[in-house]
Amino acid sequence: MLTVIINAYSLMKSILLKDDSFLSKLFLKIDVAQKVKNTQHKSAKQCLKVAIEQLGNNSIETSLAIIHDLEKIAQDHPQYHWLIIDTFTTFIRENSPYTLQLELISNPLAKVPTDIQAALTVIVRRDAKKDPKDKQLDLSHTDMRGADLNSANLEDTNLYLANLSEANLSGANLKGAILSAANLCGANLAGANLEGAILSAANLEKANLSGANLYQANLYLASLHGAVVDNAIFDGANIREAKFSE
Repeated sequence: MLTVIINAYSLMKSILLKDDSFLSKLFLKIDVAQKVKNTQHKSAKQCLKVAIEQLGNNSIETSLAIIHDLEKIAQDHPQYHWLIIDTFTTFIRENSPYTLQLELISNPLAKVPTDIQAALTVIVRRDAKKDPKDKQLDLSHTDMRGADLNSANLEDTNLYLANLSEANLSGANLKGAILSAANLCGANLAGANLEGAILSAANLEKANLSGANLYQANLYLASLHGAVVDNAIFDGANIREAKFSE
């Protein structure tokens, strides 16, 4: 063993004596790799800054491109994950706010805009494991009529006073979500997980709740006239003063 060590030492010594630039070349490679890494990080940070500033200030086509770029940055640079997701929720709240009842009556079939849907799609398919434990998605006071949120991950999300009428929430994870006073009229919630969700005073008229899990959900004062509740689980749910079809 000692002989092997001595031979290895002698070999390395001879290499260094033959080429005194060996170490400098090695350190140069390390330095270049570090600079590339720093440049990539700086580039991503700069792109992120520009994208956030431009989101919502351009045509829908440009906004869609920016949303795509931001999602890619979030995937490639986990340190920006929550900043980007939070940027999208802010974008939705500011550009698709809750609409007054009079406006809803005048335009009841309005659908969520394309760029809002794109931002929602990124939010609901994100890697939720990267979400900070002390943070919550805030989509309260938003107009998301007719949005496609199939199999969405919206656990513990704040959806207070959100308009989700006719939205597709089939198979969605809404465990612990705040849906107080939310409008879910005609929404598809088939197979959705609403365990522990707060649905007090929510409008669930004509909603499809077949196979939905409402275990320990709070449905106080909720309206369920015409709702489909076949095979829905209401064990432990608070249905005090909830209005079902007679």
